[in-house]
Amino acid sequence: MTAMVDRLAQHGLPRDHHDGACSARVTILLRHLARVFAIALIAVPAGLAFVWNPAIALPIGFALVAVLYMLSALAIVAVHRVGLSTAGESADRHQPAPMQDLLDFCPGLFLQLDAMGAVRQTGGRDRDMFLSFLREPFERPFVEQVHVSDRIRFIQALDQLRQGVDAVLIDLRLDRPILGLDHTQFMNIRLDMTARRDADGMLEGVLAQMLDIEGEMEIRAAVSAKESEAAEAHEAKSRFLAAVSHELRTPLNAILGFSDILAGEYFGKLENDRQREYVQLIRQSGAHLLSVVNTMLDMSKIEAGRYELMLETFPVAETIVGCEQMLSLQATSKGVKLTSRLPRALGDITADPRALRQIIINLVSNAVKFTDAGGAVTIDASLRDNRLAISVSDTGIGIAADKIEALGRPFMQIHNDLNRNYEGSGLGLSLVKGLTALHGGSFAIESRPGEGTVVTVSLPVDGSGAAAQAAMSDNMVEFPPRLLAVEPASRESGKETVNGKAKAKIA
Repeated sequence: MTAMVDRLAQHGLPRDHHDGACSARVTILLRHLARVFAIALIAVPAGLAFVWNPAIALPIGFALVAVLYMLSALAIVAVHRVGLSTAGESADRHQPAPMQDLLDFCPGLFLQLDAMGAVRQTGGRDRDMFLSFLREPFERPFVEQVHVSDRIRFIQALDQLRQGVDAVLIDLRLDRPILGLDHTQFMNIRLDMTARRDADGMLEGVLAQMLDIEGEMEIRAAVSAKESEAAEAHEAKSRFLAAVSHELRTPLNAILGFSDILAGEYFGKLENDRQREYVQLIRQSGAHLLSVVNTMLDMSKIEAGRYELMLETFPVAETIVGCEQMLSLQATSKGVKLTSRLPRALGDITADPRALRQIIINLVSNAVKFTDAGGAVTIDASLRDNRLAISVSDTGIGIAADKIEALGRPFMQIHNDLNRNYEGSGLGLSLVKGLTALHGGSFAIESRPGEGTVVTVSLPVDGSGAAAQAAMSDNMVEFPPRLLAVEPASRESGKETVNGKAKAKIA
């Protein structure tokens, strides 16, 4: 009977769609039900035979047991199938959506290409917009849609995927077959191509996302136009400075020459001391203006990459002492003590002597200018690790923490109640940073308001820094150079420090 029930269940019950076989649980239940009704198949007709005529009781008993068995079996099978259907719906709800449905929510156009680059399937949120101007893209190589000038780039990207690269990002132009009023002839797109490989690692297809980058290209064009305008303005400014400086130097030579003649009284004596004073003021003003013009010319050369260093090997101590002697009169007239502390074994340096003198003179002049009477300015020099460090320290007014970062910019002066009336063009420190950069050196400032300032310039002794800067591939560095931001530790201690390489354009 068990075997007969198994065969009937095998042929009569529907298949389970999850594993393709009849449910073992239903079969077991039907076996138990068959055993129970086998007993009832004997007991029920026999019991009815005691009440009714056996000729009537036996058929009715057998029929009643058979009907009840079939109804019970049907109920078991129905309950099982309802449970399977509910479980299947729950599992379907938790299964991930197909990949094609997910791609329809992503921006742009998704292309499924074969290994040869032909379009097999499309998707994406903007699919209809892109397909509206693509010429019959399906079953055709996508390269036919690309502008002729960009086709090599697409083929190279596809070849990179064949050679093992997982993803390639390229910008292309697509031809527009139909032009609208606000459309250009070509559409700029970005194509992000990802390789699909088989079990052997061979390229079997490409999944590519296409995005419209018209807005980005407009921004690029605007930025490029602004860069061109800035470059033209910068070049015009440089030409203007050079022309003005040249035109100013010609009359200044006459002013200085004739004022020297008048001050020397070569062609007759002046009548009174006031005339002599006026001539001396003319001489001083002309000399100051000539100094500013020369500085502007030097800055223009550095900025335009036309400043040429004339490297020589010379004793650095003699240069420092010479600058000290040159500025000693200026310091004495203001009541400032100017001294130098130089080691005996300072040795020689390979650099541009004129540029080094300009660096020292500008640093010392600034220190004297911003130091009150009774203060001191000191020049120190040391040699370490094949680098010469020259420091100029003063006991002057110092520099505020929020102002130190602006130092070194052309025509920039740090004004406050103490130095508002100090003269100067704001070019000296900028020129120092530019000349230091040309030598491949570094520049540092330490200052504390009301206590003084220390400016340190470090240069390679053997001239290797200048050679390295001149050999740079782009031959350009930033000018005017910018000071690095002040370190938090220095701010907390009340002493401001700015260190970093000075940068300039190099011829």
